[in-house]
Amino acid sequence: MKLTTTDSGRIRNIGIAAHIDAGKTTLTERILFYAGAIHACGDVHDGNTTTDFSDIEKDKGITISSAAAPCSWTQQPVAGLSRLFTGQPHRLNIIDTPGHVDFTAEVERSLRVLDGAVAVFCGVGGVQPQSETVWRQMERYRVPRIAFINKMDRLGADFSRVVNELQTKLNACAWPVLLPWGAESALCGQLDIIEQRALRTNAASPTGFTVEDIPAECLSAVETARRDLIQALASLDDDIAALWIEDKPVSAQTLRAAVRRQTIAGRFVPVIGGSAYKHIGVSALVDAIVDFLPAPEEVQRTQAIEAPFAALAFKIVRHPQAGRLVYVRVYNGTLQKGALLLNPRLGKTERCGRLLRVFANRRDELESVQAGDICAVTGLRDFSTGDTLCLEDHALMLEPPVFPEPVVSMAIEPAKSADQSRLSTALSRLADEDPTFRVRTHEETGQCLISGMGELHLEVIREKLLREHGVETIAAAPEIACRETITQPAEADHLLKKQNGGSGMYARVKLSVQPLQRGAGVVIEDAVIGGSIPAQFMGAVRRGIAEAAVGGPLAGSPLVDMRVRIVDGASHAKDSNDQAFRMAAGDALREAVRQAAPVLLEPVMQVECTVSDEHQGDILGDLNRRRARITSIDHRGTEAGILAEVPLVEMFGYAGAIRSLSRGRASYSMVPTAYEVVPASVLPKLVKA
Repeated sequence: MKLTTTDSGRIRNIGIAAHIDAGKTTLTERILFYAGAIHACGDVHDGNTTTDFSDIEKDKGITISSAAAPCSWTQQPVAGLSRLFTGQPHRLNIIDTPGHVDFTAEVERSLRVLDGAVAVFCGVGGVQPQSETVWRQMERYRVPRIAFINKMDRLGADFSRVVNELQTKLNACAWPVLLPWGAESALCGQLDIIEQRALRTNAASPTGFTVEDIPAECLSAVETARRDLIQALASLDDDIAALWIEDKPVSAQTLRAAVRRQTIAGRFVPVIGGSAYKHIGVSALVDAIVDFLPAPEEVQRTQAIEAPFAALAFKIVRHPQAGRLVYVRVYNGTLQKGALLLNPRLGKTERCGRLLRVFANRRDELESVQAGDICAVTGLRDFSTGDTLCLEDHALMLEPPVFPEPVVSMAIEPAKSADQSRLSTALSRLADEDPTFRVRTHEETGQCLISGMGELHLEVIREKLLREHGVETIAAAPEIACRETITQPAEADHLLKKQNGGSGMYARVKLSVQPLQRGAGVVIEDAVIGGSIPAQFMGAVRRGIAEAAVGGPLAGSPLVDMRVRIVDGASHAKDSNDQAFRMAAGDALREAVRQAAPVLLEPVMQVECTVSDEHQGDILGDLNRRRARITSIDHRGTEAGILAEVPLVEMFGYAGAIRSLSRGRASYSMVPTAYEVVPASVLPKLVKA
């Protein structure tokens, strides 16, 4: 595949992100087809899509790892339509991301290095829980976006309702630029609001559509939508405001340019309706990506990058033939093959090997990579996800992506004792690739514990161990990553005094604890007056408190959401040392926490079930048995969307239960929402686990 441009102004680095089953992979497949990068469209159900190329993804029918798929796109001249970049070749670096919450790290690190995104929404489901999570991730990294309302051919699809949800649930200034022409089985194309033309889907046309006049029955809707669009932009854009105030007509080119300016500024979200599966609106969406999303040089960054060369490592992959690949986004300068690069985190330099343009599971060799582009690099052994690549004499550190903490753990061991060393090596490599996957050894039992974002995450890890590393494993039941906190103030005064003939150990630490709001963590404050604890020992006191906070008194879970004030203490001229104060501080904290009415906190998930009306009662009854708190029930035609908050411990095995209760016709998704106090009746179950 030949990509025709190296001009960074003609590059679009975009991600396709959404709730699970919104149609991201299908949309990516159609874009690649219309761009000429592939010659036939695959289908998720057939397991032959370009970006879901691993055996596990094919078997499960879901995206697990984000996949890069570069392609080229040139806007074609079409009579009756105006485009901003007609005839100019562009390169699209597309990254297809997972929708399942267990693989949210793939979305997080992709959005950190992308310049724009297409947020995909189901025309029936609308704004769903993971949609909100993805939207917040885009907001965090200030990623300009286009909203594509997909599946408008499905029964119950409602474009206006989903647009309203974008505006109300996501607080987005989102307005349609391309309306779906028809709905459900009558969907036949799009209505271009900016151009005031109808685009009828036509597989025989090079563009995938033919241009017609707006049908009489749709004219009023298009005119109203255009007025609303202009009015929305008038509050954001000076050029449109001047025309609107003077009641002058707004040309298509002027309106299109204003949409581009405000989308890049992050103040506006253009909305497009269509159906990727039915090939309706795909080429118009790609034209909109080129028109409305920014080139690398147009991205508005909070801090300018001054160094002559800067790049960010955002993904690690081990390839059977190419070895360890570090995916890199170049921000400044040019990355040359064989360049000597500094890792400022480690203070070490490494020479990069080959530079590769990755297309799903295919690779093309490059000699250099320009600013604004994305590639994979071999030969970098010590670079990890989030590390900056720079020159030795111009060191800097770019903002790394932020990943959530794991919420589920399980013990794991090889089925054959001879595979123990292979298992250790394989787990180390998987942890290197996945920043939300952790491996540790239990201090008391010596068991190997693996932690991840959910049941499915750990299930996929075990499948990778078997398929990619040839290690069969035996696993114990998953455990919940609980937290502990306190509910009332308390204090403790601990004296450590030991004398064994020689130099002894002496330290006294008095501290108080008080509860804080959820999410505050552990705050340590120094309130010692008069130097009763010498300054040289305060570091040891803080370390002792931090170490003791790792395990609470109820279940050994980490302590959170409390303030620890170091109030007083005492030292001995000869017998006081760092170790004594560290031990005394840890014991003082444990005593104080036991007196502060500690409670156990469990992770609670926001669960959305989509179920037919006939099975709604069975699903509600089952959720209530799982300690669910039903927050809303939204009826969508013959289906209902049930939104509930359910403790994670009650959701194990739910995939099988919901299939059984609905005869395979219901689906669900869940995202973490909060940590809440465990009821006394459930406490023995979790403490035992």
